[in-house]
Formats: sequence, C-alpha cells, structure tokens
Amino acid sequence: MKYLDKVAIIAVLAVAVMGCASTSELEAVEGRVSALETKVEAVSADSTAAKAAAADASVKAGQATVAANKAADAIQSINAKLDQLFAQSQYK
Repeated sequence: MKYLDKVAIIAVLAVAVMGCASTSELEAVEGRVSALETKVEAVSADSTAAKAAAADASVKAGQATVAANKAADAIQSINAKLDQLFAQSQYK
C-alpha cells in the first residue's frame, strides 16, 4: 500500500503542477486581453475625437464657402456699378 500511496501523491502533485502552469498561462492571456481592451478603448476615443474634428472642419468649410460666394457676388455688383460709371463717363 505504501507504493500506491506514493504513486497517488506523485499523481496529485503532477496534477497540481499542471494546474499551476495552466493557471499562469491563463493569467498571462488575461493580462494580454486586458491590455488589448485598453488599447481598443484608446483607439475608439481617438476615433470619436477625429470624427468630431472632421465634422467641425466640414462646418467651417461650409461657412467659408458661403462667405466666398457672398464676396464673389459683392465683387460682381461692384464691377457692374463701375462698368455703368465708366459707360456714363464716356457719354459726357
């Protein structure tokens, strides 16, 4: 029976050592997953900020287009008035 007791103890120790190795490997994988989750959250936050900046830039570009169109209309109006004044000065 002593032989069987020794075999049983060795078997229990072997299972315990294998369990520890598996647990440490699992903990390592969990650490990597946690690190990846943190990176994904950071990338997601950066993406959200980039989308907000792009939307703001789009609004500003639209405003600039409106201002440029107003300026172009004002220049055309001034040119028309100058043409009229020139034409009137030629008739006198």
